[in-house]
Amino acid sequence: MDPLTALDFADRVVVVTGAAAGIGFGIASAFHQAGARVALGDVRAEALDAAAKRLGDRVFAHAVDVRDRKSVDAFVAAAERAFGPITVAVANAGIYPNAAVVDMTVEEWDRVMETNLRGVFLTCRAAARSMMARKAGGKIVTIASGAASSGRRGAAHYCASKAGVVMFTKVLAMELGEHRINVNCIAPGLVTVERGAEHISEEYTRSLTSTIPLGRAGTPEDIARAALFLASPLAEWMTGDVVAVDGGSSTGRTYLPFSTPPSR
Repeated sequence: MDPLTALDFADRVVVVTGAAAGIGFGIASAFHQAGARVALGDVRAEALDAAAKRLGDRVFAHAVDVRDRKSVDAFVAAAERAFGPITVAVANAGIYPNAAVVDMTVEEWDRVMETNLRGVFLTCRAAARSMMARKAGGKIVTIASGAASSGRRGAAHYCASKAGVVMFTKVLAMELGEHRINVNCIAPGLVTVERGAEHISEEYTRSLTSTIPLGRAGTPEDIARAALFLASPLAEWMTGDVVAVDGGSSTGRTYLPFSTPPSR
């Protein structure tokens, strides 16, 4: 198969949640550049409209709160009225506040779980129902995080939600395989985005970057390339997989020196 042909999405309809900025916009932009008709969903209506204008034609924007079933179902239905049956769905919407467990409120815990985990469930369920109804297969991509397998202080709710996304993806892949729907997950590492960067300390970024073998933070484009691959025929025999896109930070304790002097 010609890789260039495989990455041509000219006949595809793609829905992306959390698409107004950051990783979500990067993913939506990549599919748009590959020829797809892209439905952008985000809870921030003003930012969503700005994102749609940046992309231009073949774009549909619709405000959606992924925590709410009716809102998610309405988003998918509106996207299909605008563009036709969806062929690719990317459940990306998520939040990442910080709070120590002993200081965390129930409301803070619930907000993260409702957005990061319930939101993925509702988005994937709506997409899967549509794909199953037309019996033509499809591709679903979820976005987890390296935090799913590597905890950090202040992020118990976030880490737990992303671990939940990983296992949800695996089970959904089991259930949808017979319908020729591939379900895979991307686990990004540190990614520099325009929104939220002001909430991340320089010390945190510097410390984490020092553990990345490739020596830099990722970009939304890095994650988007993985999404294109997983939604393409090149990944036809992949389902239930978690693809780490993290510059190698998940390889292990990269900060440790050689235990003994290396031989020359």
